[in-house]
Amino acid sequence: MGEKTEKKYIIKTWGCQMNVHDSEKIAGVLSSLGYSATESEKQADLIIFNTCCVREHAELKVYGNLGRLKKLKEQKDDLIIAVCGCMTQQEEVARHIAKRYPFVDIIFGTDKIHKLAGFIANAKLTGGTIIDIEEDEEGSIIEGIPAGREEGVKAWVAVMHGCNNYCSYCIVPYVRGRERSRKKEHILEEIERLGQSGYKEVTLLGQNVNSYGKGSEDGVDFAGLLREVNKVEGIERVRFMTSHPKDLSDELIYAIRDCDKVCEHIHLPFQAGSNDILHKMNRKYTKEQYLGLTEKIRTEVPDISLTTDIIVGFPGESEEDFRHTLEVVERVRFDSAFTFLYSKRRGTPAERMEDHVPDPVKHERLKRLLELTERITAENNSALKDKTVEVLVEGVSKTHSGRLTGRTRTNKIVHFEGNDSLTGKLVNVRITDPQSWSLFGEVTNG
Repeated sequence: MGEKTEKKYIIKTWGCQMNVHDSEKIAGVLSSLGYSATESEKQADLIIFNTCCVREHAELKVYGNLGRLKKLKEQKDDLIIAVCGCMTQQEEVARHIAKRYPFVDIIFGTDKIHKLAGFIANAKLTGGTIIDIEEDEEGSIIEGIPAGREEGVKAWVAVMHGCNNYCSYCIVPYVRGRERSRKKEHILEEIERLGQSGYKEVTLLGQNVNSYGKGSEDGVDFAGLLREVNKVEGIERVRFMTSHPKDLSDELIYAIRDCDKVCEHIHLPFQAGSNDILHKMNRKYTKEQYLGLTEKIRTEVPDISLTTDIIVGFPGESEEDFRHTLEVVERVRFDSAFTFLYSKRRGTPAERMEDHVPDPVKHERLKRLLELTERITAENNSALKDKTVEVLVEGVSKTHSGRLTGRTRTNKIVHFEGNDSLTGKLVNVRITDPQSWSLFGEVTNG
């Protein structure tokens, strides 16, 4: 029987958009090695878990899924299993995985994707688990890694890596390293290729895009980068995330206002409304500064959509502290909010803080917060009834074969009847049925 020539892989991804984009690059490397994707673990020659460590739940899912692979590995000795991402960037976690799950062949860090081909080639030669999680030289970013993007309408583009903020609850700076910005020309070249390949929308990624360009030789900041990306032919829309409130500049607000392709949407996490809690979080702004910033944004870009992240039950949070959070939500009226119960993260300053909030109290506060955010989201959406909005068509709905799905410039999901030949096109849709989490409408000629 002849040797199988085409090898297959599965990548399982947990975490943020940066992790999703890292998985695209992993897929690009594997494609260049002759691998093709499969959805069947039994058919896979290579299984990669790209992990997240921001929340304990994600870590537990990884461990559960790894344990499940033991039997498959016993049945298929030539199967290669790899674990990468933010979990493995913590040395004690990498060592734990190697000891607890010795059938894992490769453990590598967030900056080692360019070495994946070598890891795979050597996986069966070492007699043990390959571990490479050492940080590369400060400031280095490896360019030229191909990205295996699945869709032809939207694409993620990383503009920087790492974070310098050291929020007291967050492990990201410890696993992603210090901030490093990609050179402007490399970013623009990647986006130009995307435009030439038919992609219509790009989302610029960074742990804090507002810090882009700090310390760089060309002096281009994030506002300047947006103005350059706005000129790229073929690209119809530009988005970005995430913005830190402490250094969202006036120039960035003006760039959003002035650039026709830059969408009217900012994801601006405020995390907590109490100044005492913000100080303990090391967020470096106050409630009053945040509210003033949102007012300034709305003055320059009146139709902008603001979304946010909120942590409930941070150590020491009192009922009065929590009421400040509710007040911010009431005043800003976010279009949507990602809400999280605080959970301890190993190695962060918050882990060592006293006066942790009891779980029942956290859950009760989260319930009240969700009731408020969901009411405001529904009210904001209701205001769009009978309005006509521009929608970038992303494709056929996953739940209804006769419907198309797309997004407004303000990042709201819209469903409507139409032929899939409209995919990738900008169409005008009149909203007929606004619901809490999505909008329904019909294509118009106007």
